[in-house]
Amino acid sequence: MSIKRRDFLKLGPAAAAGASILAAPAIVKAQERFNWRMTTTWPSGLPFFQTGPGSATDFAKRVEEMSDGRIRIRVYAANELVPAFEGFDAASAGRQVQMNHGCAYYWAGKSFAAQYFTTVPFGMTFQGHNAWMNEGGGYELYEEVYQPFDLVPLVVGCTGVQPVGWFRDPVENLSDFRGLNIRMPGLAGDIYNAIGANARLLPGGELFAALERGAIDAAEWVGPYSDRSLGLHNAAKNYYSSGWHEPATSTEVVVNRKAWDSLPDDLKAILRNAAAACNITSHVWLEARNADALDDLINNHGVNFGPLPDDVIRALLEATRDILSENAAKDPLVRRVHESYFRFKSRHDRWQQNSETAFQTQIRDLGQTILS
Repeated sequence: MSIKRRDFLKLGPAAAAGASILAAPAIVKAQERFNWRMTTTWPSGLPFFQTGPGSATDFAKRVEEMSDGRIRIRVYAANELVPAFEGFDAASAGRQVQMNHGCAYYWAGKSFAAQYFTTVPFGMTFQGHNAWMNEGGGYELYEEVYQPFDLVPLVVGCTGVQPVGWFRDPVENLSDFRGLNIRMPGLAGDIYNAIGANARLLPGGELFAALERGAIDAAEWVGPYSDRSLGLHNAAKNYYSSGWHEPATSTEVVVNRKAWDSLPDDLKAILRNAAAACNITSHVWLEARNADALDDLINNHGVNFGPLPDDVIRALLEATRDILSENAAKDPLVRRVHESYFRFKSRHDRWQQNSETAFQTQIRDLGQTILS
């Protein structure tokens, strides 16, 4: 019930005091300050993920600035507070930290469905993936998948299409994957296993050493700019494109449910909007740097860059179809996520064929010929 000002004044001091008491909890809630901890899966100083535009530290800075200091997030790199892949459980428990920054496909062992919210092999790129998440029911399913873990998920970044990765020896045909030890997380790792490789999940901070000393034969990370920062070109010289495994690759922040519920609505909105800002900022930041980084790797560091052979791609595509279908059949929640994703993809593909694809295959190529 609303009270007009003139009526409020007629009520007298006692009634006015009562109304003030009723309003006080809301005022106190809005003025409350929060000091949180956020762990990450990334090594200290790693561009895009840990530092720089759209990163974990950028997210924390945006939240503090947007809230005028009412919520402050201290960011801990991998192994500073907990090991790289234990931040999810730490945030879930909510005792030591309130948040973790990582990728949903790292938690495939907890829920197969989680992987769809990072990326899907042979799936949608940045535009389609984000459209599904925000307008196609993806976020609602994301929250449902993480509900048993008492976590609220936020998408905070996207790499765009990633190259396949770095190989110590050239890949000439499908047989070269038999027995190949390759660093690959999530669904793509299962798919590599299906064609005879041995996929392993390693934190970013361990990739270079493992590849250099031959503990693994191949590794994928992100893309030219990020890969160069890890020095992967100094451990392997064969760099493959195609991007079949990660056409979008979103990063996430997960928030402990009890901590989330303790926030007033305006701070919840600030967290969501800071995440959305980081999502677009991180993507364009990498898009602006990858071309020059790739040129540098090829022209100045002796890197061989090109697509995987067609027979490899065909085998990977068939394995992807089988693995996704098998897991969707086993779990009702996985099936709902799978059907939602591919139902949206089918619709979005029809538009993309007449927008992005049409531009790339006809207009851009003709324009380059005439305008260059």
